[in-house]
This record gives sequence, structure tokens and C-alpha cells, in this order.
Amino acid sequence: MTIARWLAVPLLLCFLLPRPAAASWWGAHKLHRVTSQLQGTIVDYTHNHDGDHRLWSNALCQKRDLYVYLPPCFDPNQQYPFMLWLHGFAQDEQSFLYDVAPQLEKAILCGALPPMIVAAPDGSLSGEGHYTSAGSFFVNSDAGRFEDYTMGEVWNFVVQNFPVRTEREAHVLAGVSMGGGAAYNLAIKYRDRIGTVFGIFPPLNTRWLDCHGRYMSNFDPECWGWRTDFSRRFEVVGRFYGVITIRVHRVIGAVYDRKDPDILAKVIRENPAEMITNLDLKDGELAMYVGYGGRDQFNLDAQIQSFLYLARCRGLTITEDFDPRGKHDKATAMKLMPNIIAWLGPRLAPYAPGR
Repeated sequence: MTIARWLAVPLLLCFLLPRPAAASWWGAHKLHRVTSQLQGTIVDYTHNHDGDHRLWSNALCQKRDLYVYLPPCFDPNQQYPFMLWLHGFAQDEQSFLYDVAPQLEKAILCGALPPMIVAAPDGSLSGEGHYTSAGSFFVNSDAGRFEDYTMGEVWNFVVQNFPVRTEREAHVLAGVSMGGGAAYNLAIKYRDRIGTVFGIFPPLNTRWLDCHGRYMSNFDPECWGWRTDFSRRFEVVGRFYGVITIRVHRVIGAVYDRKDPDILAKVIRENPAEMITNLDLKDGELAMYVGYGGRDQFNLDAQIQSFLYLARCRGLTITEDFDPRGKHDKATAMKLMPNIIAWLGPRLAPYAPGR
């Protein structure tokens, strides 16, 4: 790799970069700096700031970070809608603190969203976001029981310790990139307690290939195949600036063992595009929204469009927000947020505290 390509690496994932953890006075200063700009409250169950406040996870056999956001004028005697926010690949829970909480609070303050409680767990493999680390995708795998942690331990902790409304329609699963795909995966599985799901450029068909076996092709319903071979660990699944490539083993290597004889069955089981049929998702069971760009460097637009094609063939209603010039980056995510909030607000309004 040339020096120029090495220098470009920090740029290609700049929107994914988590702020480094710091259990020190500087970490406490960072938390204060963020929360001083909020009218709501960040409840800190992390080791990122002024001590170790992490929660023990039996599922993962280690302590784990969690932020819980409480809205302005929080009243413990009221009940609130609840959102579970899942971060993206190479991130950890700190991305919520810096990038997501301010956007949600702005919408709450202007009345576009009702006051809500939001939890942001850490789904990184090591407990720290890192460029070179694969993500957990919040599923149970050889990398750890991340689904059990998320929908068991984190979910139970929040609903038992904070005044969350009980109606499934008041519960939202949401996320960006890896977290957006995980939100769909978990919402389909747990639709008995989740009423709404949205994802920002989520991987929704992890077996997408065109009819020539190529991953980086545009979606075409007349030229469509399904991945069955996961042995090509150096296959390119992301391309930035035309020269920097992301290979399949870097993305899913820790979650799926390419030598596992059951790898295909495991991928199918966790692939949202196939889960809608395998788990018999029916129209009206989930309110679904997806936002994405047409120039996604991971070609997730093809994954999403193939998912939408299959879903609509089953008669499922999904709201689609497509930016033809959008990329897999923070700028596109921020551009999509107003439409997401406009869609989400009316669905949660009947469950605002006091109603």
C-alpha cells in the first residue's frame, strides 16, 4: 500500500471514529462538555469518564458500557417511549453521546418527537470501537452472545430501572450501518415487544450477489444471485476513493468462521432479507423505515434494494428514503435524520408521557 493510501485510511472511516475512552479527569471533562449542551440527562454506565460504572453482563462474561438518555423535564412518575440505539461498525456507545443524542434532543425540544428514554449499549467486540476490529452485529455468535446481552440484559435493565411504557408500539429499535442491520434483525425476532424499526444504510441482505457472483454490482432483479461461498476472505466488500478496499474477513471474520460447515445456515438465520420469510413477518407487525444513499461505499444500496424488493413482494409496507448522491458517511446520515424524525414522531406521539 502506498503512503497516500495509508494516509487516506483515517479519512475513509472518519464518521465511524469513536472518541477514545478515558477513565480520568479528562474523561469527566468530555462528558460535562457534551451534557452541558443538553437539557436532558445522560446516565453514565461506562468507564469512559470519571470511573468504572459499567454493568456486568452474564451473556458476555464481562463488564459492558451503556448510556441511558433521559429527556428534558424528566419525571420518574410518568412513562416514556423507549428507543434502543445500536451503533455502527468500528464504533462503540460513545458515538451515541456525540452524534445521536443531540439530534434526538433537538427534535424533542421542537416537538417533532415526544420525550423518550434512549439506551445505547456497546456492541463492539472488545469493548472499544476500533478501525481494524470486526463488529458483533449484535447477534449471538462465536464472538459472544450479543443478542442475549442486548435484548435480554440491556432491555431488562432499562425497563426495570426506568419508567418505560409497556406498549410494544412505544418501543423503537434503531441504528446506523451495522447497528441498522442489527435493529432490523432484532425487531423482526422480537416484534412481540418492538413496534417500530428504522435503519440508516443498514446491511439488510448479507447474501447479496448479482447473477455473475459479483458483490459490488448494482441491484437488478433480473440479475440476482445468492452468496453461498464464504471462503473468499479477501473479497472486496467496500471501496473508498477508488483505491482503498475493505475485505470480507475484516467485516465478518470474528462473527462467522469461514471454515464452519454450518456457516451458510447461520448467515441465512441472521439475514433480514430471508428472515422476513423464514419468520413469517406480516404487514402491519412492524413499522419500518430505511434511509440510504446511492453511492454507498459498501454497496449497501444493492443490499437494501434487494431487501425492499423481497419485502414488497410479500406485501410488506416499508418507508424508503433514498439519496442518489448519498454515501456511507456521517454527512448522509445527518441529511437523512430530519425525514426519519418526521416519520417517527407521529408514531410515538400517542405514547408521549401523560397520555
